[in-house]
Amino acid sequence: MKKSIEIEYWVIDREGNLVEPEGLTTDSEQREEEFVEPLFELKTTPCETTSELRTEFAERLDSVLAEAADLGKALVPLGTPIDGGSIERLPDERSRIQRRVLGENFEYAKHCAGTHVHFEQRNATEQLNALIALDPALALLNSSPYFQGRRVAAGARAYVYRKKCYEQFPKHGQLWDYVESVAEWNERLEHRFEEFAEAAIESGVDEESVEARFSPDDVVWAPVRLRKEFPTVEWRSPDAALPSQILHLVGEMNAVMETLPHRNVRIEGEHGRMSGDRITLPAFESVCEYVDEALQDGLESEELRSYLDRMGFDVESYRPISARIDGRTTVSRDEACDLRLEYAQELQRDVDRLMKEKVDANG
Repeated sequence: MKKSIEIEYWVIDREGNLVEPEGLTTDSEQREEEFVEPLFELKTTPCETTSELRTEFAERLDSVLAEAADLGKALVPLGTPIDGGSIERLPDERSRIQRRVLGENFEYAKHCAGTHVHFEQRNATEQLNALIALDPALALLNSSPYFQGRRVAAGARAYVYRKKCYEQFPKHGQLWDYVESVAEWNERLEHRFEEFAEAAIESGVDEESVEARFSPDDVVWAPVRLRKEFPTVEWRSPDAALPSQILHLVGEMNAVMETLPHRNVRIEGEHGRMSGDRITLPAFESVCEYVDEALQDGLESEELRSYLDRMGFDVESYRPISARIDGRTTVSRDEACDLRLEYAQELQRDVDRLMKEKVDANG
């Protein structure tokens, strides 16, 4: 099963200030600017094996970090930039329309850096339902408890994105219930597009502009999505994080995705479990409770840890950054710069370890 990664990292200068990724996005389709100035996105190509993905991800990051260092810049693996400094949005008509629809709440999205994982579509319905049930695994990569200089949740990025940015449009940015078919999923997308278009028109955007820049395929920002590229099932919940931890989680997720066709998948009860030839997904209401624990408490929640363990994750092997830097009520601008510098260095060390492992593996 092919899989790929898209990762967003903050770009900083030598003092830890957020800066534009100028010079890092000019020579590759796998490198892009995001819709806010200090955010950089790196993509891998679809890889057949997790080993291939690990190698490509490490090599691409190693190259980017070297170029960034030459420019006096670095990348930061945090879900939010920590403090409340001003972040400018790049001029874009699509973003302007979203701003009209979501209002001030759209500003929350400017402070979010995440990881998107794509899995090749096989049995899309079961893949969608499995990723919905496993969404609480986002806690394994929580990388910032802070938003605009204040402690808000163990997973601040996912919390503000779901609970604040899309507070008035929850079906566009929050987790969806299980489905019985891809047709049902597509029908939901049609409804979400109609709702968004109606809201945009009511806010003063002309219908032609909406239809020119949005479609049912791209009108939602929900944590789990079907994508026509590849085509894939996409999981968008985890924070930006250290690449070794991302690869570890992708490997564990991929193991579930690859075994789905060979197991009896059913939805029942509150607890969920993977055992033998059976995968039991808990009722959606229970999934939502686990997600709330993932956002609010992260791996401090014993109920969440137990759930993730039952679903096949090696919880003890993860050390989320969020838990390492938690403990303050507020974070000053200078403290935020120090944290960004510290974890930019940690990112470099992590990539260096991955590259060394690659060399050792090749003899």
